[in-house]
Amino acid sequence: MALPLLEDLPNPSGKKVLLRADFNVPITNGHIDDDLRITAAMPTIKWLEDHGAQVTVCSHLGRPKGQPDQKYSMEPVRQRLAALAPEVEFMENLRFDPGEEANDPDFVDRLVEGFDLYVNDAFGASHRAHASIVGPPARLPSAAGRLLAKEVDVLNGLVHRPMHPFVAILGGAKVSSKMGVIEALIDKVDQLAIGGAMCFTFMLAQGYSVGDSLVEPDWVEACKGFLDGPDKHKLLIPNDVVAIGPDEEVQVFIGDIPDGWKGLDIGPSTTLAFIAPLEHAGTILWNGPMGMFEDARFQEGTVMVAEAVADSHGFTVVGGGDSAAAVAKFGLDLRIDHVSTGGGASLELLEKGDLPGLAALREASNAPA
Repeated sequence: MALPLLEDLPNPSGKKVLLRADFNVPITNGHIDDDLRITAAMPTIKWLEDHGAQVTVCSHLGRPKGQPDQKYSMEPVRQRLAALAPEVEFMENLRFDPGEEANDPDFVDRLVEGFDLYVNDAFGASHRAHASIVGPPARLPSAAGRLLAKEVDVLNGLVHRPMHPFVAILGGAKVSSKMGVIEALIDKVDQLAIGGAMCFTFMLAQGYSVGDSLVEPDWVEACKGFLDGPDKHKLLIPNDVVAIGPDEEVQVFIGDIPDGWKGLDIGPSTTLAFIAPLEHAGTILWNGPMGMFEDARFQEGTVMVAEAVADSHGFTVVGGGDSAAAVAKFGLDLRIDHVSTGGGASLELLEKGDLPGLAALREASNAPA
């Protein structure tokens, strides 16, 4: 069954619409650092307003643990939204109520009271079976917003209809969080590069010493399974890394990393190996930085990969989270075909092919047969 889209809603003219957005944006000292998730919701808001709807937006922000916390007030977001869409009403942080994360039916009832229609445009939260995500479609005619629908279409396209060569580059801290995605992609990609701290568990599986680098010993055997598997020729694992020593000395090591040293970026040889396949790629997926790019000493791998992705003539997708932050920081986001607004959600959709929020929408009374 297909997702219900905005056009599948009953006529929204004069109706009150509850719009679940993902405005969980980074805020420092009361100022929004990156408003991508807010601006990305504007096409849905504009469509609803153009069709005569009265829109109220709800979202979560941070992890306030089920009670009001001024640190997680939506006020900075409210001000930004008011500048973009003055007529839209905006609720306080959904997670100020424990019923949100608990998916409490009573909380859902209170949330939808007085509304005629529901729209989910919160792709970045749709992998959570929370009240505002999975509850309303069982009670109101519902639809996927423009952002949610686009995210699903793009990410499903990577799995089911990529242009080849298809190159995936995965990074980030923990291999455990990416193992399902590696498994889902390995038979679909032509090359899969493993960077970030997660590479050290793979290096350990290859027999290298990794010093004081972050590893997950419980996942070494799983990494060996890929390294010895039928698709092992597709894997690109670092052969050199940039590491920091006990006295803050920074050095490149080829192969083994000595005790007392911690790898924090892929090395120059690995970087060249990672970006080489990107030049002629038909499709590129990048999720996760190559190192601790927030520190200029360890950003070279991430910068060069980001630039190579942006320079590619293929269809490029950056999978949200720290990768999206990286391309924005380096001023490359406008040269990427699709920057996802959901890191965890994009990974789960690639891995499992569905999300709780999508399943709920497909069960709505107005969903297409």
